[in-house]
Amino acid sequence: MAAFKGAEGNLWCELLSSDKYRDIKNYKENMSSHHFSTLVITFSKCSNLNVNSRCFSASFIKLLFKHSPSPCSSWPCQKGRICVPNYEYNSYQCLCEPGFMGEFCEKVITSCKALYDFKRSNVSQLVTLRLDSQPVPVLCHMGDFGCGDGGWTPVMKIDGTKTTFHYNAGYWSNNEEYNLPGGETGFDKQETKLPTYWNTSFSKICLGMKIGQHIQFIVINKQAHSLYSLIADEHYRSTSLGRGTWKKLIGSQASLQRNCNREGFNVLCGAKARIGIVANNENSCYTCDSRIGFGTGGVHDNSNTCGNEAMYSTDNGHKHIKAMGYILVQ
Repeated sequence: MAAFKGAEGNLWCELLSSDKYRDIKNYKENMSSHHFSTLVITFSKCSNLNVNSRCFSASFIKLLFKHSPSPCSSWPCQKGRICVPNYEYNSYQCLCEPGFMGEFCEKVITSCKALYDFKRSNVSQLVTLRLDSQPVPVLCHMGDFGCGDGGWTPVMKIDGTKTTFHYNAGYWSNNEEYNLPGGETGFDKQETKLPTYWNTSFSKICLGMKIGQHIQFIVINKQAHSLYSLIADEHYRSTSLGRGTWKKLIGSQASLQRNCNREGFNVLCGAKARIGIVANNENSCYTCDSRIGFGTGGVHDNSNTCGNEAMYSTDNGHKHIKAMGYILVQ
């Protein structure tokens, strides 16, 4: 409504499709007009002016509009998020931009675990994470699909038939993403490396391998600032899962030599793996001919970058199994 009368002594009035709290981006304040919020009043026919009966005079209604602020007038939603007022119940709801949550949109979603801890939902869903202050859509895997309850954040997907994530590939030591849309799909054949590789801290790593339509998972209990912090510096870091656990990734066809059994991150012994286990037929860790892991390479099939290679005096025959690998963290 106009703040001042026009030349003809009239006030112009315009009914808008929204209010300034719902459409803050398009609201432009000026000194020549007032912006009034909606006020819900239920009227009843009566002869006496009685506030309790919701029967008001015109002057009193004008007073109510003037002195009844919107539930959103205190701007409760943080960082300019949209506030939707409910005038009937004098309440509001903040509509958060993708990557934010909370009553006031005050919480930043940086991992699927953070979202799970807030919502406690076991329904996997496409979520926008805020990483390096940028929105990154990912499919958050919720609930126990093989690695235990909670929210699991995808990090990488590796196709063992391709050399994208070979042991010697630069992706293991840099902060460059690869095929971001691959992070929005499930356990399929799309390779990906997400900014979660260098941004997301965790206490658990979920590793999965898919051979044909069969997929198996194992979990490493390991706390770190990111997967990048465990791998990029090329230092060997051990784990203690045991050869039997690593072989579960492949299933009944898994095969390893019986000695060495060096496992963890940045594992080298002729055969090599960024994450995995290598083994030898000799009682040393110098010339290993078998491996199970992610980001692999070396003897005997250097093109197998995820899966199982095994030659010479193995416990289950010679193997050349290329798998689709999945790495998630929590």
